[in-house]
Amino acid sequence: MSVWKKLITAVKGGATEAAQNVADSQAIRILEQEIREAKEELRKSDHARTQILAKRKLSQQKIDSFDASIAEYEAHARKAVDNDRQLALDCAQKVSELKEERAQEQSYLDQFQQSEKQLAGNIQQAKANLRRLEQQVDMVKATESVQKAQVAVSSRHMGANSKMKTATESLSRIQDKQKLRNAELEAAEELAGEESSSDLEKRLASAGIKGGTTSADDELSRILGK
Repeated sequence: MSVWKKLITAVKGGATEAAQNVADSQAIRILEQEIREAKEELRKSDHARTQILAKRKLSQQKIDSFDASIAEYEAHARKAVDNDRQLALDCAQKVSELKEERAQEQSYLDQFQQSEKQLAGNIQQAKANLRRLEQQVDMVKATESVQKAQVAVSSRHMGANSKMKTATESLSRIQDKQKLRNAELEAAEELAGEESSSDLEKRLASAGIKGGTTSADDELSRILGK
C-alpha cells in the first residue's frame, strides 16, 4: 500500500471514529428520534389497516348483495319454471353469473381478511416492541441522570481534595519560613551574646583582672621570685 493510500485510509478512519464519537454522545437523542420515526410508521400502518378494513367491509357488502340477488333470481326461476321455461333458464343463467361474480368477490374478501389479520398481528407486535423500547429508554435516561450526578459529586470531591492539597502545601511553606526566621533570630542572639562576652573580656583584661599583658607581667615576676 502506497503512502498516499495509507494517509487516505488514516483520514477515513479518523472521520469514522469522530462520527462514531458524535453518535455515541448523542445516542439517547438519536434513539428518541428513531422511536418517533417508528411511531410515525406505526401510524401509517394503522391507517393502512383502516383502509383494508374498509375494503373488507365493502367486499362483504357486495357478497351479501350477491347472495340476495342469487336468492331473488332463484326464486324467480322456481316461479317461472312451470309457465315460462325460457324465463326460468334466463334466471338460472343470471344466478350462474352472479355466483361467478360472488366467487371472485369472495377471493378478494379472503385476501382482505388475511391481510388484515396479518397486519393486525404485525402492528400489535411492533407496538409491544416499541413499548418495551420506550421503557428501556426511560431506564437509560434515568441511569444517565444518576451517573451525571455521580460524576458531578466525584468532580467536586476531587476539586476539594485538590484545594486541600494546595492549602497543605501553603501551610508547609509558611511553617518552613517561620522555622528559618526562628533560626535566624537565634543566630542573631548568639552573635550578639558573643560580641557582648568579647567586650567584657576586653574590659577585664584592661583592668588587669583577667588575661592580657598584666597577667604576663605577674607571671614573669613570679618566675623571678619577686
